[in-house]
Amino acid sequence: MRLRTLLGLLLCLVACGGCGKRKSTDELIADLKSDHEGDRIKAVRLLPLRKGDAAKVIPALTASLKDKESDVRRSAALGLADFGEAAKEAIPALQEVLRDKDARTREAAGIALSRIDPARFPAPSKAKPARKK
Repeated sequence: MRLRTLLGLLLCLVACGGCGKRKSTDELIADLKSDHEGDRIKAVRLLPLRKGDAAKVIPALTASLKDKESDVRRSAALGLADFGEAAKEAIPALQEVLRDKDARTREAAGIALSRIDPARFPAPSKAKPARKK
């Protein structure tokens, strides 16, 4: 009987694996204002998947470029890159991020700019590593 109960519980766990509620775009945008960095990071990384809500998502990601955490700023820039030309309104904010104190965030802003307007902002080039002698 004990094995049957254990198998039943295991089956319920597997079946409910997809039962978690998926947050709406508006809920994710609200999470960008959370006091918890983890909530903001999760939201900023999930929002670029909501291409159908670009009119809401692009301004929210643009505002996140001013977050106090570099991981959020970097993820916001890369998220904007995913929207390509549709994110042209974010160009001035991304240009400001090119002066960010975090090098990886600056790099993400450069990538985003090159994907949003490649004619104006060529793709950033990677520095070649020094040769070993």
